[in-house]
Amino acid sequence: DICDHLLKSDAKTYLNTLLVLRGFCHLHGGDHQKALEDYQTVIEDDSPHPNSCVKALCGRGLVRMLGGSPYLTALDYITARRLKPDEAMLTAKTYIPWNQRGLLYKVLQEEGQKMLQKKPSNPTASTLLYRKKAAQKNEFSSKEWDASGVYHLASLLLDLDPTDDTSRILCADALYQMERVEEAHKMLLVSLNGSPQRSSVLARLALLQLKKGFHYDANQLIKKVIQIGDTSCLLPIMEVFKLEDRRLMQEHCHSSALNILANKQGDTYVKEAVAYLSIAIIASGGKAEDSLLARARCYAHLSQKKTAIFDFNTILKENPQSVQALCGRGFMYMVLHQQKEAMQDLILALNIDEAVVIREVLSLKPDAQTLITGWLYAHCRTAVNEIATTGKGKAMKEELVAGQSLIKIDEKNSSWHILHADILIAKGMYEDALTHLKVVFDQPLNDISATARSDVISVKKKHPQIRVHSLSMLTEKDHKEVEFLLHVLDPKQRQHLAQVAAHEAKILSKENQHEMAMNYYTLAILASIKNLRYLRQRAMCLFNAKQYDRAIEDLNEVIKRHASNELKVQVEDFCLRGYIQLCVSKEEAAIKDYIKAMELDEAQALSHVATRPGRPYLSYKFHQRALYHFEEQHYEAAWNLSEHGLVIDGNNNDLKKLKVKIKREASGCIVH
Repeated sequence: DICDHLLKSDAKTYLNTLLVLRGFCHLHGGDHQKALEDYQTVIEDDSPHPNSCVKALCGRGLVRMLGGSPYLTALDYITARRLKPDEAMLTAKTYIPWNQRGLLYKVLQEEGQKMLQKKPSNPTASTLLYRKKAAQKNEFSSKEWDASGVYHLASLLLDLDPTDDTSRILCADALYQMERVEEAHKMLLVSLNGSPQRSSVLARLALLQLKKGFHYDANQLIKKVIQIGDTSCLLPIMEVFKLEDRRLMQEHCHSSALNILANKQGDTYVKEAVAYLSIAIIASGGKAEDSLLARARCYAHLSQKKTAIFDFNTILKENPQSVQALCGRGFMYMVLHQQKEAMQDLILALNIDEAVVIREVLSLKPDAQTLITGWLYAHCRTAVNEIATTGKGKAMKEELVAGQSLIKIDEKNSSWHILHADILIAKGMYEDALTHLKVVFDQPLNDISATARSDVISVKKKHPQIRVHSLSMLTEKDHKEVEFLLHVLDPKQRQHLAQVAAHEAKILSKENQHEMAMNYYTLAILASIKNLRYLRQRAMCLFNAKQYDRAIEDLNEVIKRHASNELKVQVEDFCLRGYIQLCVSKEEAAIKDYIKAMELDEAQALSHVATRPGRPYLSYKFHQRALYHFEEQHYEAAWNLSEHGLVIDGNNNDLKKLKVKIKREASGCIVH
């Protein structure tokens, strides 16, 4: 009321002073709009009173803060501090309400930090309008304005609280950006002792020492930061410091880490190198590929596998073609036994730069080399064998590179050369495959696998003489390889090869060379895609060689694929399987087979039984099983077995007596 009365009087002597006082009265009373109008009048006066103008700027800044415009608040206080430093401090201490002064302090501090980091708050519409007008008037548009303004802002904050380390660090950062390095250094030294932000101060001092060329001093300061263990303090610092100075820090820390790794051994030193590398990565903005790669390898050494993979992923996100990162991640997957992921990375790396991958693999320990080359071989072999399984070819470009790489890693391993030849065959490069085999295995070929491939290529080239010995020997070693080689041939060539193999098998069987004959029969089966005739012949060969279980497996396959019009053959198969099952004491299964045979054709089945194992013997086995079921009171099963047993041998008195017992025990039950 007093201010209103004085303002309405004719005297204009203290107009601005009265407006400012009334503005603060409105502010304390909660009427922010009227307060703002009074402050604006003072600021826009053509000949304002300096002290009143500073007070008005401080008041308007507070109103803007309460209205959600912290950036404009900071600009008002920067302007006030520039005009009259003492008046700005006095106004902030005396005119700003005590319950808002602490909030204002933090807001100004945060806005100062954002200005130095070029991260102003989300602008409001009024902020944008103000910036536009200010830019038109060239009031603030350069880095110097930001750094100088922040310096004045931080100085005001220090005037308000000389013990606040955050404000002192903010002031030092502003001095640094203004190229007043020595002043910044001295200010940081004041904050060094007893500061809760000691690591942050040390990191800044290290950067300043590097900038001045004092590398030893800088390194000692960095070591102290590492000892404290708070390298995260560098993140906000790097947003303040200039790019050329950050590069100095990055290069220094990276070279220091490499020096430690080269000259010192032990996990303690590896961890120290990791700390240096982490600082280098932060200084680069998280994109220093060489430092990330070195740190990932350090993590791998320390058995921190997933952390190492994280660093490799960071590299590959920026550079998907980084061969060393792909290899590193692949090796980590290998240690974690993730074979599929490891192979994906290594195959991709091989197709980018084969020489680098080979060098990386050879740098591994022997056991790791063996594992990784074994996985590469298995990957390529699977791809090759899939051609035979699915009947569909593929470009095999990746596999060809991988196969060549395996040979370069260890050219003495014959399996690698065989694989390479198979890949060439899969691509239809038969002459190249043959030439490679002859170079590696001499002329004539001295390896059964190589010879088999040479023979298949000869058949493919329609050579009049088909040699099957090498292929038959290979069937004993690996069916999948033979299936792949046979896939190369056309149906007529395969049929002819199967006939030749079956003929050789028949001759060997007659000479009682059953083991060799089985390999030939297997080749005939594979070449003919499981022809039933060859399966039966192999089953008989296995039976003669007393490999009863394998013989039964073949007959199971044959019986499963029985055709309805092959009654005679079906009876023969059931009788043979029944006899073999008797040989391995599977009486119940054998009896079922004989019953099935008799149900199909009784006369033919009995003819086979008479030949092998003989009617009396088989009826004896029927009696044993029937007696077992009788004792278990399974009268119907016992009766059925007895009747079939008597069909086989009607003179078996034991079966006749058993039938009488069954009738007696099962009286009252219908058993026929």
